[in-house]
Amino acid sequence: MNPQAKLIFITSLLLGTTITISSNHWIMAWAGLEINTLAILPLISKSHHPRAIEAATKYFLVQAAASALVLFSSMTNAWCTGQWDITQLTHPTSCLILTSAIAMKLGLVPFHFWFPEVLQGSPLTTGLLLSTAMKLPPMTLLYMTSPSLNPTLLTTMAILSTALGGWMGLNQTQIRKILAFSSISHLGWMAIILAYNPKLTLLNFYLYALMTTTVFLTMNSMKVLKLSTLMTAWTKMPSLNAMLLLTLLSLAGLPPLTGFLPKWLIIQELTKQDMVPAATIISLLSLLSLFFYLRLAYCTTITLPPHTTNHMKQWHTHKPTPTLIAILTTMSVTLLPASPMILAII
Repeated sequence: MNPQAKLIFITSLLLGTTITISSNHWIMAWAGLEINTLAILPLISKSHHPRAIEAATKYFLVQAAASALVLFSSMTNAWCTGQWDITQLTHPTSCLILTSAIAMKLGLVPFHFWFPEVLQGSPLTTGLLLSTAMKLPPMTLLYMTSPSLNPTLLTTMAILSTALGGWMGLNQTQIRKILAFSSISHLGWMAIILAYNPKLTLLNFYLYALMTTTVFLTMNSMKVLKLSTLMTAWTKMPSLNAMLLLTLLSLAGLPPLTGFLPKWLIIQELTKQDMVPAATIISLLSLLSLFFYLRLAYCTTITLPPHTTNHMKQWHTHKPTPTLIAILTTMSVTLLPASPMILAII
């Protein structure tokens, strides 16, 4: 892709995100979401492969429908209450429509079907943007409207997202699809706590974005797209593979690692809110996604492919690990002891 064109698209993404995050008026927030959608489309379809074009088309249709619903929700609220302010969303019907619209934007169950397909058709760097940066504007809208949203609806969608994200990821061999289902599962954790402690939702999102960025950049530097190539990639960058193992376990939420922090805080907050059954169910359902993280980790470092003589070994590259990946990996693994400081900041 032409560097100037890429610069324009990346700048538009930053602009759209900034407009949505900093706006108080629904029309401005909607305009920011539209700029974001239009800026990411060329980045999805830049390879001109039929699958990439299909992914871009699906993404456009879903995001256009979700944006229309956001506009419809805000207009209904303005019609009934005379308020265009984002934080003044008080009409129950508007709240329900907005929850559906943002769920569609994020890929929450039952509006999740587009996300794995779009991620599978995109390059890894664009997939990284779709999984992290593109989810920030809808997340901020949810954060700003959280007092008005229906907790029962959010809890139901959250538990379904965690369940389906885990179940549908079990049988996948494509890494981008596994990461898409991992994203749906994590969104469930964010949605369940939104009505009770929205700051925890944002903390969970930031830490999820940190760990997912690490995984995507590592896969991109190893040029790995499916499990079978991941098995032979250990000869290429052994140290990076070993760190990828820890990052994946952190994404799964295992205790001494960073990923355990948001899960621990969310379960603690749910218990305080007398939602022990919901906390128990979502904890048990996260074991499903733990299985496919362990399978990824197993393929990354612990196993060798069968009949190694038939497999072409990849050359060991003596290039140093990029500094950004090193920093992100360290943060993805070691932030748990800093949790008091993180809690003091939020």
